[in-house]
Amino acid sequence: MSRNFELMQSVGINFEKPAFEVPRPEAAFGRKGSGERTPTFFTIKDKLIREETTKLAQSIFLMGGADSPRVVTFAGIEEGNGCSWLCAHIADIIANQAVGSACVVDANMHKPSMASLFGVSPHRGLSDALSEVGPIREFAKPIMGENLWLLSSGPLSSDQVESATLLNSETMKVRVSELRNEFDYVLIDSAPLSKNAEGVLLGQLADGLVVVLEANATRREAAVRITDTLRASNVRVLGAVLNKRTFPIPESVYSLL
Repeated sequence: MSRNFELMQSVGINFEKPAFEVPRPEAAFGRKGSGERTPTFFTIKDKLIREETTKLAQSIFLMGGADSPRVVTFAGIEEGNGCSWLCAHIADIIANQAVGSACVVDANMHKPSMASLFGVSPHRGLSDALSEVGPIREFAKPIMGENLWLLSSGPLSSDQVESATLLNSETMKVRVSELRNEFDYVLIDSAPLSKNAEGVLLGQLADGLVVVLEANATRREAAVRITDTLRASNVRVLGAVLNKRTFPIPESVYSLL
């Protein structure tokens, strides 16, 4: 049993799947000069980061057989806890393992980051798909052949109420259904749960939601309150990730892992 799972149990939070600890990443995603996309991990903690996120990807998407969720929302408790980075990394792992096609949906209409994480220019995306007609693939962009696609946020509105209304619309339900039909796996990156209601809405549309907490930052009271709200809203809480965990192990030891 991981230390993180023990922590969640101690504060009275129980999840369907074991929780995971992910070390603090040193870098996000980038592009090589040739235009080939590659994750850019440069420190000797690479192996541990990759192993933990791979375990998480397999636990959520690949180990439940026919009942495994295919559409999953990722939502942090607070802003800046690495939820978007984690969502992008898991999608990359799924695509690289060639287990099926994956599409990342940037549904954080307040502070989108997926385009920059993947090193691509902003393009037509979710907001366009919710206000225009056309197949959903016309609004998405291939990132790695046919295995990995990105549906970015698209142009943003300064009106937060308008953004929430779009995500709570019948059109959004239709678009999520289209994504489910077009791709094997859909990963939705949501705005933080502590400030916006969109995470609850997106969790209801998905097969489940993964809560992302930040080590040494997320308060117990906030985690318990938000988890209770999700369950009261009939959102299937799949698990939790304690992100940006700093392990007190010397760099020389990491090199031996």
